Amino acid sequence: MAGMTMQPIAHIENAYTSKFGVPRQSGLVEEVISRVVFSPEYRVPEALRGLEEFSHLWLIWGFHEAERTGWSPTVRPPRLGGNTRIGVFATRSPYRPNPLGLSSVRLTGVEKTPGKGWTLLVAGADLMNGTPIYDIKPYLPSADSHPDARGGFADRYEKRRVRVEIPEEEAGKLREEDLSALRKVLAEDPRPAYQDDPERVYAFEFAGKNIRFRVEEGTLKVLSAGRADKPPAEDGTPEAPAP
Repeated sequence: MAGMTMQPIAHIENAYTSKFGVPRQSGLVEEVISRVVFSPEYRVPEALRGLEEFSHLWLIWGFHEAERTGWSPTVRPPRLGGNTRIGVFATRSPYRPNPLGLSSVRLTGVEKTPGKGWTLLVAGADLMNGTPIYDIKPYLPSADSHPDARGGFADRYEKRRVRVEIPEEEAGKLREEDLSALRKVLAEDPRPAYQDDPERVYAFEFAGKNIRFRVEEGTLKVLSAGRADKPPAEDGTPEAPAP
């Protein structure tokens, strides 16, 4: 079979400036609004004609920061404890033969942005800031929604949520809209399922801030929200299990 060469048509801009903290699936954190910015050659208004009639879109994108050499037929999903191996095609792992991702997002606006042409505003993206986008397709409820679908091992996974506590002093360092989004991001518990050390300090960047937190007995406590250009005192950011 002949190969295919693809070039990004756009990239995404949002508050997720590090891999750790990005929602595990699309649609989990709709409070974060992302902007799809087209590459200069694709900033053609005619290409978006009719798009505003759809409520949701599919984004096909690339895992541009997934470090890998070759590929493995099995991977270890973090939600299964990081030890159980599953076939790569039965997961959404970034460690795949072609590192492509697929996300369903809600279209909240189409607007012209100075210096960027026509851009798309979307809610619920699970893409890191700067992620290349290779294609955009409309979501069709009649064809894309399957209420009776089975979710495999993901259906057997008990979702872990936490109660979020942010000290008033640290909360005041963020804009109101960023604070609301951060609370939802943290409530999803960004830690890998196999980690539950109450003494461990985690850190990640969000909306220009270094967010440091600890989780104990179901409560996630934010320790600080310093500037992103100032390294955190202790970085407990975990890495995903290797394939």
